[in-house]
Amino acid sequence: MVEFLINKQHDESRQGESFLPDSESSGTLTGKVYIESYGCQMNFADSEVVASILKEKGYGFTADFRMADLIFLNTCSIREKAEQTVRKRLTEFRQVKKERPGLLIGVLGCMAERLKSKFIEEEKLVDIVVGPDAYRSLPELIEEAESGQKGVNVLLSREETYADLTPVRLNSNGVTAFVSIMRGCNNMCSFCVVPFTRGRERSRNPQSILQECRQLLEAGYREVTLLGQNVDSYSWQHSPEDPRVSFADLLEQVASLSPLLRVRFSTSHPKDITDEVLYAMARHENICNYIHLPVQSGSTRILGLMNRTYSRDWYIAKVQRIREIIPDCGLSTDIICGFCTETEEDHLETLSLMEYCDYDLAYMFFYSERPGTPAAKRLTDDIPEAVKKRRLQEVVNLHRNQSLKNMEKEVGKVLKVLIEGNSKKSTSHWFGRSDNNKVVVFPKEGNLCKGDYAEVKIESCTAGTLIGKLHNKTS
Repeated sequence: MVEFLINKQHDESRQGESFLPDSESSGTLTGKVYIESYGCQMNFADSEVVASILKEKGYGFTADFRMADLIFLNTCSIREKAEQTVRKRLTEFRQVKKERPGLLIGVLGCMAERLKSKFIEEEKLVDIVVGPDAYRSLPELIEEAESGQKGVNVLLSREETYADLTPVRLNSNGVTAFVSIMRGCNNMCSFCVVPFTRGRERSRNPQSILQECRQLLEAGYREVTLLGQNVDSYSWQHSPEDPRVSFADLLEQVASLSPLLRVRFSTSHPKDITDEVLYAMARHENICNYIHLPVQSGSTRILGLMNRTYSRDWYIAKVQRIREIIPDCGLSTDIICGFCTETEEDHLETLSLMEYCDYDLAYMFFYSERPGTPAAKRLTDDIPEAVKKRRLQEVVNLHRNQSLKNMEKEVGKVLKVLIEGNSKKSTSHWFGRSDNNKVVVFPKEGNLCKGDYAEVKIESCTAGTLIGKLHNKTS
């Protein structure tokens, strides 16, 4: 049974999600692997890359860590709480290892890059430490660990994109899938560890992206989410003589594969999303009208300290442009409360920007200083935790009100919904999402199946779910 421990406000706080491929493998060749992932969508996509590499070497997979020969935690360093959770989990696994000395424990991803020496030398929690760009070396590192050595590779790369690997779809619903289009980040936001744990930006060959999307479509998948730390800076050029492929170009190429394939993307940096991307979305019905556009703060002064490279007014103008070109576009954001030196006036500016932008979804946190970031080196984390929490609660309260009002606007409409599976609360109801990323639940009728599109008349709602009934099957 896969467990989801999901913060109600943020996909990136998905904690402790264990995985199985589409069908569980017996894995008698080399042993069984248990993978538990934390953090952002990129981490979950990386776990699928890791599974692909290990499957090639004969490993099988299990959803029960007590049955595993290898335990891997794919980790996140974005917030202190995530690191604390992983550290606690590693301590629990070490207790299991005392009973089964042959068990190997490994840490993958961002924490591996940042805390390699602590994990292995000081705390002796793990046997294998592998950074985000070194997953190809896993088989050799496992062999080293089996011989009693510590397997470590946290080298960052300027070329690695894993473009030639076909990810093993873990815990898949068979309908939606992540497709990584680039790795790393060149933005040096002062609060963020990503450039230090994932390295510089590099884009993946568009042909390999299209091939992966085509394979997913042929396998019955009906939605792909193109992933990158900043997808709008995607850029590929095979040689100086060839035309450059921008993110807008790639988006149109993926959308053109089939009208049955929905296309989403995440994440967009406000400074990089272009009119060309917005017009591509407007031209193609199957490019979902939904944009995640992190603002972080509504104060121009705080945005400057965060090195976000835009002002409050610039961000508002970008939101206006989105709604001018795509009037019904869903909009979500990230907000950090209590960043260094934030005043009550700065906080009120965040609240007023939220009121103007009227977000459908907001991922909200109070500031957590991360060692090694520019903010940790140059700024003082001087806002008391009680103040951070109070400001966060005010942001959450405002968003809840906005979210409910936005859901109420959908009541009475007929929405095209992609069915992803059974409702969590009732197997007699379908669960799916609308084009603008709203969760829809409706009773099962007719001959609909998972992966079908359905027209659903919305009759009521909660702050997080639209409730309706089948209006007409569309495909």
